[in-house]
Amino acid sequence: MEDSDLWLVYRDLAIALAAGLLIGVERGWAMRGEPKGARVAGIRTFGLIAGMGGLVALIAQSLSLVMAAILLAAIVTMLSVSYAKTIHDPDGRSITNYVVALSTLCLGLLAGSGYPAVALAGAAIVAALLATRSELHGFLRKLGETDIKAAIRFAIIALAVLPFLPDRAYGPYEAFNPQQLWFVVILVTGLSFAGYVANRIFGADHGTIVTAVIGGAYSSTAVTASLSQRLRSEDSSGRSLSAGIALASSVMYIRVLLLTFILANFAFLPMAMILVPAAMVAGLAGLLMLRKSGATKAGEQVETRNPIRLLPAFFFAATVAAMSLAARWAEAEFGSSGIAYLVLIMGSLDVDAAIITLGTLPGGTIAVNLAGFVLAMTVLANMLFKTAVVVVTAGWKSGRSAAIALTASSLVLAMAGLVSFVVLDIHF
Repeated sequence: MEDSDLWLVYRDLAIALAAGLLIGVERGWAMRGEPKGARVAGIRTFGLIAGMGGLVALIAQSLSLVMAAILLAAIVTMLSVSYAKTIHDPDGRSITNYVVALSTLCLGLLAGSGYPAVALAGAAIVAALLATRSELHGFLRKLGETDIKAAIRFAIIALAVLPFLPDRAYGPYEAFNPQQLWFVVILVTGLSFAGYVANRIFGADHGTIVTAVIGGAYSSTAVTASLSQRLRSEDSSGRSLSAGIALASSVMYIRVLLLTFILANFAFLPMAMILVPAAMVAGLAGLLMLRKSGATKAGEQVETRNPIRLLPAFFFAATVAAMSLAARWAEAEFGSSGIAYLVLIMGSLDVDAAIITLGTLPGGTIAVNLAGFVLAMTVLANMLFKTAVVVVTAGWKSGRSAAIALTASSLVLAMAGLVSFVVLDIHF
C-alpha cells in the first residue's frame, strides 16, 4: 500500500471516530443526570461503535468480505443484547439509544468505505435531531389532525409526483410540459403551506395582525372576507381588523411580484414599476390604522383554511394547462394582442394562473412591457373585488377605513398603470 493510500485510510478511520464522538457528546450530555452504570453507552462507546464500523468497512475492502460480515453481525448482536434488558423502559430512552447506536455504526461504515464527508454530515444531522428533542416534541404538541394531513398532502404534491413526470412538451401547439406544470403547482401550494404553518405556530400569540399578514401570503381575498365578516360585529377592534385587511393586501403585492420574478421574470420590471407604489400605499395605510388601534397583539386569530387540498391542486394544474393551450392558440391566431386579452380576462379570476401562463410561453411571444401591464391590471381587478367584498360584507359604516385603504391603493395602481401605458407606449 502506498503512503498516499495509507493516509486516506487513516483519514477515513479518524473521521469515523470523530462522527461517533460527535454523537456521543450529545448522548452523554443528554444522559448526564443518569446514575453511574445506568447508561448502556456514552461518549466513548459511541466513538468506538463508529470506529468499529470504519474498521469493518476497511476489512471488507482489503481482507475478507466474509470476515467483515461476521464482525458486523457480532457488533449488531452485542448492541441488541446490551439494550434488550432496557428496551421496554417507560421513558423509551433505550430504544432511542439503540437506534442511534445502529446509525452511528452505519456512519462509521460509510466513513471507512470512502465517504467521510457524508459520514460527518450524517453525524451532525443525527446530533442536531437528538439535541432538539424538546423543541420537536413541543412542536408536535401544537399540531392537530388537520396539520398532519396538510403536511402529508404537500409531501405528496412536492415529492411523490414530480420525479415521475416527463420533462418535455406534449399536445396541440406543444403547450403542455407535465413537469413544468406540476412544478408551478408545487411552488404555489408551497407558499400556501408556508403561510399555513406560520399561521399555526405564531397566530395565537400575535393576534389578528400577524395572522392576517401571514394569510395574505396565500389568500388576501380569503383574509379580507374573514375580517370583513368580523368587522360588522366587532366595533371595538375595527381599526385592528381594517389594518389587517390593508396589510394582507400589501403582502399580496409582494407575493405576486415574487411569483413573477420566479416564473415570468421578463415581465418583472415593468410590473414592479406599476405595483410597488400601490403596495407602499396599502402597507402605509395598514400601519397607520394599526398605530391608531393601539393593539399589535390582540390575542385574536384569523381563521384560514387548510390550503393543501389535492383536488384543488389537480384542478389548478388543469386550469394552467388549459390557459397555456389557449395562450398558444391565441398567439397563433391573433398574435401577442390575443395573449394579452386572454391573460387579462383569465387573470382577473386567478392572478397566479395568469403569471404561470406567461411563464410557460416561449421567449418573445409577448412584448415585455405589455406582459407587465397586463399582469398589473389583473391585480387591479383583484383589489377592486376585495374592496367590494369589504363594503358588501362589513357595511360602509364598519368597513369604511378598510375600503378607503384598498381604494387608495387601487387608485394609485390604476394611475401608475395609466402612466406606464402612455410612457412605455404599450399597444395591444
